[in-house]
This record gives sequence, structure tokens and C-alpha cells, in this order.
Amino acid sequence: MSARRAGGRKPAVLLAGVAAAAVLAGCAATDAPASSAASPAARAPAPSPTATPEPGATPDGTLLVADFGGDTVSFVDPERGTFDRVEVGTAPYGVAVGADGRAWVATAEGVAVVDTGKRTRPALVPYETRTGPVTTGEYRGGGMGIAMAPDGRHVYVGVNVPGGNGVLEVIDTGTRKVTGTAPVGRRPFDVDVSRDGSEAYATGHDSFDVTSVRTDTLRTRRMEVAPYGTEGGLGSWLKPHYAVVRPSDGKLLLPFEGERLAVLDPRTGEVAVERMTADTHQHGAAMAPDGTLLVVGTGPIASDDEKASLTIRKPDGTERVVGLDGPHEDVAVSRDGRTAYVTGGFTRDGYWNGITVVALDGKTPPVRLAAGERPLGIAVL
Repeated sequence: MSARRAGGRKPAVLLAGVAAAAVLAGCAATDAPASSAASPAARAPAPSPTATPEPGATPDGTLLVADFGGDTVSFVDPERGTFDRVEVGTAPYGVAVGADGRAWVATAEGVAVVDTGKRTRPALVPYETRTGPVTTGEYRGGGMGIAMAPDGRHVYVGVNVPGGNGVLEVIDTGTRKVTGTAPVGRRPFDVDVSRDGSEAYATGHDSFDVTSVRTDTLRTRRMEVAPYGTEGGLGSWLKPHYAVVRPSDGKLLLPFEGERLAVLDPRTGEVAVERMTADTHQHGAAMAPDGTLLVVGTGPIASDDEKASLTIRKPDGTERVVGLDGPHEDVAVSRDGRTAYVTGGFTRDGYWNGITVVALDGKTPPVRLAAGERPLGIAVL
């Protein structure tokens, strides 16, 4: 793929041939698994033997990873690798964890409830939305982004409906039942919740928007987020993916292409744009306890893009970009804010089965850890 920029601006549409090849709505022209022809940088490290799980409760600091290429979540020791797996449902995507230790995992079949202490799946909550046959891959129907209310009483999951607009489904965590639905944008990659729990935000990848949903009335409001414009529609690469709610003011931060950070004020719907420096296609985002924004650079989509990276952006806007080996997708940060964990699952081609561990102080180089099966969503227990 080749597309040049003028004045640091990426074109809203890639070459017509690329757009035609990507008839489906998305970042990717294909969704085939990684093959033996993948570049060395995209290959996984040699698998390490699965560690024996310790008896008793799952240790604090364990990583919980959604195995998008399978039907499990992996429990990962951040130093030794995977030590247990639990079957949750086809193609698990996003993960949300409550203070009670239960994890809620968005799969193609429903939202799985995982007891992370016992490492079991006590329930699977089916969607009310009809999503078609259960399939795998980037465009499969079912849950994508997922988030928990601050009080832990509800979970909000963005449900992809192939070929149409998505739906936000509300799950009561006590009854484990869907209690409401609201229409949102196409392919809700990410779901976030306001600090006070009054609003849920669904990022519509293929509709260039964030839908705000009042959690008391389920009333919706669409806010366009398109710092490059919407030209190209479904064939465009320049769409929103993941968002982070900034604790200091409640605004949503959405990174684009390692060039622009869209700052969305959900009260007004206004978007301000700040400069970024990684110059690569970006997906996952997370925020460290001190307000540092972490953004995953997945790797190049055009000939003049930089390779995969992790951007470490301080609250004052200064950035440090850490190079990563091969494609990556999502990121979580340790509770002490010292370490980032970046998954290699990637919604496009070239994924690898592992996690890169990044010391945020920069004193040690990143370490690749074999873990999971196309690991995508990630949380720290």
C-alpha cells in the first residue's frame, strides 16, 4: 500500500484499488491468519511451556488476555507466561474486570462471566441483538468493546451487527441479564464510561463517531470524530478505534495515525486536535495512574509510516515513542503505573501470539513474552 502525505496530513482515501479490496468496513483488506510467510518481526517468540498454576487464588498482577484467535481467555504471569486458560466463547475481544474479581468478556456468542480467582466461567450472557451466525475474524458479529460502571452494577458492551449499525447492550451484573439496549455507530471497537457513571461512550469505527448513551434513560447522542474527514467511508483507514476518558476533565482522547490526538468534549460534542509524533497507524489506548496516555502503534499502512510502537504521552503533551517488534493491538498498565503490557493479537494480518512488556521509565528494553492465541483485549488483575 502506498499513500503519501502533504504537510503531515494523510489522505482520507488510500488508492482506489485498496479501497476496492477492502469492501468490508474496516482497517483491513483481509482477515486471514498469520502465515509462515510473515516477516520475522511479526512472528511469535518460541512458545514456552505452560507454567503450572499455583494453588489457591490467582496472584495479583496476573494478566487476563482475550484469545481472539480461539475461544479462551489466558491467565498470564507477566514474567513466565501463560499458566491457565478458561473457555469463554468464540473469538473473545474486549475484557472488563470488576472489583469483585469477576471478568466480563465480549465474545461472538455472548458476554462470558469469568471468576478470575477460581478460573472458571460460571455464566454466558446471550445478546438480545441478532448478529447472525457465530463466526470469527475482524468483522464477526457480537461483542467488541466492553466497560464496567464505576459502581460495578452494570456492564456495557458494544455489539457489532455485520452490515449495519451497532448496539450498546446493558447487563445487570447481579442478575446477569440484559436490561436495555441503545443504537450506536458501526463496529463499536471500544466502550468507555464517564467518571460519574452517567454516560457510556461507544466508539463507532466505521461511522467516524462516538455515541454518548445516558445510562439512566439510554438516550443517545452522536458525536462525529473525524480529524481527517470522512471521505472514503468504509474504505478509509483514518477512523477512530479506541478512546480513553481523561480523569482530569472527563474529555475523551482518541489517537489517529500517530499524528493527531482528537480531544472530544462529550458535553458539547466539540473536538480539538493536538499533535502526536509516532507517525504510524494507531489502535489501543490506556491511561496510567499519573495521567500518562499510552497508545499502541500497530505498524505501517502506507509506505512512509513508521513501524509499530508504544507512545508514552505525558499530561503536558510531551511524548516518548518506544519501538516495538511486529504488529500490536491493545495495551494495559500495571497498577503501580510502571509497566505497560501490549498485546500482539492485532485485528489485521500479521498478528503474533504474545505480549510485549514495556518498562515505562525506559531503563530496560521491551521484552516479548509468548502468551495467548492472537491475544487482543487485556486487563491486569
